[in-house]
Amino acid sequence: MTTPGLGSSLAYLLSRAERSVNRGLAAVLAGEDVTVEQWRIMRALADGRGDSMGELAEAVLMPHPTLTKAIDRLIDRVLVYRGPSKGDRRRVAVFVSDRGAELLARVDGAVAEHHGLIAGAFGRERTEQLMRDLERLMEALDYAELRV
Repeated sequence: MTTPGLGSSLAYLLSRAERSVNRGLAAVLAGEDVTVEQWRIMRALADGRGDSMGELAEAVLMPHPTLTKAIDRLIDRVLVYRGPSKGDRRRVAVFVSDRGAELLARVDGAVAEHHGLIAGAFGRERTEQLMRDLERLMEALDYAELRV
């Protein structure tokens, strides 16, 4: 299938899909006064390990200055905190607070429901396949970048 104009650009189609998905996710999170980016940060920290700002920036796909501002806002709301890394006490890490974990627990169902709506509209098997394909695409692109 050949689509003329922007519709023939993989980058454009991925961006458009991402915006659509995030628009729905933002609506789900708005009730807790949390942005998609803030949710991603807390979700990344939910394992309790604590991440450096560099690790977190990579995980949540944010530039350092933007991440720093987001972390500061989350600290102001007592949803995350900075502290010594569990592996290296000299290193500072970011952790999700108990209050942040409670917020995540409250929104998890709504986020899962949002995912379910997407899967319902697109088809569960197709959605799962799309997620696998996107993972493989990212791995292939990461591998290609290493070779350059």
